[in-house]
Amino acid sequence: MGKLNKLLNFHQPISCTKGGRNPGRIPYTAENMKHVAWCLDNGVLISLTPNWNTAKSWNIDVKLKGVVNTDPANYSDEQALIKMYSYYEYYYNKYNENKI
Repeated sequence: MGKLNKLLNFHQPISCTKGGRNPGRIPYTAENMKHVAWCLDNGVLISLTPNWNTAKSWNIDVKLKGVVNTDPANYSDEQALIKMYSYYEYYYNKYNENKI
């Protein structure tokens, strides 16, 4: 299995465990996957975490250089996935010196 296939499996959960929460899926582009792959290769980790204090909202955690920062906003399922990809694009554009 290639590197891209592993990334696709990571970002497209099929089902969650009992009692868990799943944000679902949104379409992604090859450009999105380029940003995700670069960030993972360079230690920029972005994850969605359920906000258990609300019925159906998500927080976004960004781990960069060993420090985890949490976006203070709460996002719905689709908004959280869109924002996650926009964070990947932001960090790709900010730190990638060899943009192709």
